[in-house]
Amino acid sequence: MKSLILVPFLFVIAVTEVSAQKDSPFIRKGNKFYEEGKFKDAEIDYRKAMEKAPKSFKGEFNLGNSLYKQKNWEEASKNFLNSADKMKPDDKAGKAAVYHNLGNTMFKAEKFQESIDAYKQSLRLNPADEDTRYNLSYAMKKLTQQQQQQQQQQKKDNKKDDNKDNKDKQQQNQSQDQQDQPQDKQDQQKQQISKQAAERMLQALKNDEQKTIDKVKKQKIKPVQVQIEKDW
Repeated sequence: MKSLILVPFLFVIAVTEVSAQKDSPFIRKGNKFYEEGKFKDAEIDYRKAMEKAPKSFKGEFNLGNSLYKQKNWEEASKNFLNSADKMKPDDKAGKAAVYHNLGNTMFKAEKFQESIDAYKQSLRLNPADEDTRYNLSYAMKKLTQQQQQQQQQQKKDNKKDDNKDNKDKQQQNQSQDQQDQPQDKQDQQKQQISKQAAERMLQALKNDEQKTIDKVKKQKIKPVQVQIEKDW
């Protein structure tokens, strides 16, 4: 991966002589911090440069670089695009540098398609830039790998969903079986209860019948009291 392009103090692009005078001390100081690896300090001075000269291309561009070094991809990309808007329309070299760095930023954020688009735009403006051409080729390779990984993950997710559906169906079937079994048992119990009730009723009828028979028998054998008249 080829590195960022940093705009030095003497690289005056898309700024007037007046704005260059305003932002030059902070740009110099910011660049010094940047080269020393003190990217937060560099960011502070680049922001000061932009306060003095809001239309400064160099301040905006190098601020994007310092944010890039701090892995603040989102803010860095905004600064690069803003710096492109502050440049003269015919400044192809400056805009090519902007899109080169924007491509690097999108690449680091793993937004490979956006990275490819930025590199292509840079090459349209500067077709001879071999660093950008190398980065473009690398980004295209990474995009292909990313797409393949996404496809593989999608297949795994689909397989998991299928397995989950099958598992849910099995659980539903098991649940239904469990519901059916108690119902059958209840039906059997009801049948047993009905049978027992019928037997009790039949036995009660038999008992009543036996009682009636016994009562009749007793009545038959009961002695008849006959009054015997005295023989006076």
